[in-house]
Amino acid sequence: MSEDLKEKEKEQKLPQLTTHQAGQLTTFRKYLPLLTNLAGRDFKLKYRRSVLGVAWSILNPLLMMLVLTQVFGLLLKIKVENFPVYYIVGSSLWTFFSEATQLSMTSVINSAQLIKKVYIPKYIFPLEKCLFALENFLFSLIAVVLVMLFQRFVPSITTLLFFIPVLYVLIFSVGIGLALSAMTVYFRDVMHLYGIVLTIWMYITPILYPVEVVKDNAFVYAVVSHNPMTYYVTYFRDLLMYNTIPGLRYNLICVGWALLALVIGGLIFHKAQNKFILHL
Repeated sequence: MSEDLKEKEKEQKLPQLTTHQAGQLTTFRKYLPLLTNLAGRDFKLKYRRSVLGVAWSILNPLLMMLVLTQVFGLLLKIKVENFPVYYIVGSSLWTFFSEATQLSMTSVINSAQLIKKVYIPKYIFPLEKCLFALENFLFSLIAVVLVMLFQRFVPSITTLLFFIPVLYVLIFSVGIGLALSAMTVYFRDVMHLYGIVLTIWMYITPILYPVEVVKDNAFVYAVVSHNPMTYYVTYFRDLLMYNTIPGLRYNLICVGWALLALVIGGLIFHKAQNKFILHL
């Protein structure tokens, strides 16, 4: 008899979970137009009153590439084949991640007035910032193509799969962004600390150098090798530069990091969001 009751309880719980998930999906669909409108608004605001407008998304990585190519490629004698292409491919993906997480970090506190007036699922704000960063990244790919053409670098067929590591980074960024935006509501110091973390993170990601450069230092090599962004940047370069598609194990590692960040970030955000209003 007790077993029958347990089975009935399980059957009752399953529909409730499904209903809750369906409700969440319905809510997301309801606010999807708002999500796209906010992303479009941010894009217009960024380039408002700018003479060059969207061209800055192309010029900025190009100018940085020219400067750093001279410094690291010539003065510091870092020997990397096709260094301009090597740098701008890695830098473009890193900039996407950096911009997405930094904008997400302050997305909730910057939307305090809107949150106080109307009900909006609060995860919409960090998610929108990540999508806005994705927009900017897609424009920056024009700079990547221009550098490849200038260097007479012929892209391979694997370039068409570029969206795979980009999707991984988007999911990873959303997870990090959710956690940061929640923590920033409670602790404003996170904004300053994350700037330092991001700087360190950039230098342990092989954007300006190949991983082999740090092989002599076991500790640094271990840190760089197990850095999630190292996997994503390497994946992106393999597709665009080396005509290589990473294997199943490599993809599972990339998916694992992305989902781990998303789950942890989602849990932190979900647990903290009910008291946001008290700290905004």
